[in-house]
Amino acid sequence: MPHAPAFDSPIEPMLAKVAAELPVAEGLMYEPKWDGFRAIVLRGTDALVIQSRDLKPLNRYFPELEKALMEALPKGCILDGEIVVAGPQGLDFDALQQRIHPAASRIARLAKETPAAFVAFDLLAAGGRRILEVPQRERRVRLERLLGHAKPPLYLTPSTTDPAVAAEWLQRFEGAGLDGVMAKPAEAPYQPNKRTMFKVKHARTADCVVAGLRWYKDTPGVVGSLLLGLYDEGGALQHVGITSSFTMDTRRSLAEELAPLRENALDGHPWKDWADASAGHADRMPGAKSRWSGGKDLSWEPLKPERVCEVKYDHLQGRRFRHATTFLRWRVDKAPADCRYDQLEATAPFELGKVFGG
Repeated sequence: MPHAPAFDSPIEPMLAKVAAELPVAEGLMYEPKWDGFRAIVLRGTDALVIQSRDLKPLNRYFPELEKALMEALPKGCILDGEIVVAGPQGLDFDALQQRIHPAASRIARLAKETPAAFVAFDLLAAGGRRILEVPQRERRVRLERLLGHAKPPLYLTPSTTDPAVAAEWLQRFEGAGLDGVMAKPAEAPYQPNKRTMFKVKHARTADCVVAGLRWYKDTPGVVGSLLLGLYDEGGALQHVGITSSFTMDTRRSLAEELAPLRENALDGHPWKDWADASAGHADRMPGAKSRWSGGKDLSWEPLKPERVCEVKYDHLQGRRFRHATTFLRWRVDKAPADCRYDQLEATAPFELGKVFGG
């Protein structure tokens, strides 16, 4: 049977809408939401392509994964899934980010030190033929047949139609580093670039010190984002992330509102040393450029750390918020010194192996 028709063009991944709470309805299938790099794996006759969400090849960054999947997968299949790196405390997104590096020698070293895994959650082609029009429930059955005996670093994500089980996953699996729960209509086909699934993520609030800002698209007078800080056990203000969920009118009014905090803000600022840090010594600084910045100017301007805001966040990765937070309100009743890590809810550890029933 020919295998070429499945690979005549890239496949845009199916997307998801954010749901405030776990949807409960007939005809839904639930899966854990993995915290990694979305990837589509295309196994041809003589080659394998690991395609990123934006249709770029990832093979060179994950040579150990390319080799393992080439050996494990039958010719003519396409899988949708997530590339992850597992550490002692569960999924380690920081370690995964480090795998994207221009130096081949570093890639080779990290492939041994922090090897990646691939968690499959959908089957888009089998036997050289695409099956995107097949309902989700049937694609899941075929995926289970294909990966019923899969071995690491290839995994099959758990799936359930029981919302009670999904609710338990949402609560327990975060301790293994997972990001939430997905809900998929069982009768729906695979729809590239369409938001037909639902994702439910953890949502919590935190009071943070506003200690800096970035301008919106290099436009002084229009605030792009606010830089957030929390005090650690030793009393040092640590940069924990940003909040940028503002309308254009709010961005302009913020520039006026925060103007007094910009005056001589660097004098005695807790992040003063970062202002002159070189790129090689600025891993945690608020304005450090990275391979993820896409060439954007991430330079920042300090603010006197005198204002407190409440933000909504979904996940803490190490000592920083995993994603940008949502601004909720100013906390004029809260002293900056009271914005400490100990206010954050501690997540109970959960063994990653138990996610797969191992």
